[in-house]
Amino acid sequence: MTSRATGKRVRKAPGERRSEIVAAAARIGLTEGLECVTLRRVADELGVQPGLVGHYFPAADELVAEAFTHATMRELDSLLPPEQDGPLYAFRRFFGLTSSAEFDDVSKLWLNARHLSRYRPVLREHVMKQELRWCRRLEELIAAGTAAGLFACTDPWGAAARILVAIDGASAYVNTTADHRRTRTADMPRTVAENELGLRSGMLLTD
Repeated sequence: MTSRATGKRVRKAPGERRSEIVAAAARIGLTEGLECVTLRRVADELGVQPGLVGHYFPAADELVAEAFTHATMRELDSLLPPEQDGPLYAFRRFFGLTSSAEFDDVSKLWLNARHLSRYRPVLREHVMKQELRWCRRLEELIAAGTAAGLFACTDPWGAAARILVAIDGASAYVNTTADHRRTRTADMPRTVAENELGLRSGMLLTD
């Protein structure tokens, strides 16, 4: 008779397990779409039973919303870190990154979340909160640049909102086909920002 060693499952702390579930759901949302974030799909991703995921998220809609927030907070902190080397440099870096293919998945996630939020109230609340966080982060950057004499802007909040609308609009086209990345449409957010900040054309181009 042969004996077979059985692996002992490591019991994780509730906070650690919850974070692990949300991170896995965010990965699925980014690569497959938020519609694919289900308790079973996340359980398969982690190699656990669906009941474990359901213990932390009895309602799948809450997990979908948390996954969206997790992914977009990582995006925000990557594109606009709280600590910057200066407002002008921060904007140049920002537009250099957002115009690259690196952030296509997360821009698709925004489009996906806005569509689904029409009939998912929990997700809609998270989308609105993230929009406000984005606007505040840009507003603070614009206000700092204006105070330093780098920008000429009398309405930082309004300018931030208009820049984000331009980014969202351009992203919709770029995510339809990569060919749009080489058109003037893709460059529109930067030119809108230069106009809002009172900068000469091309001042927010990366070197």
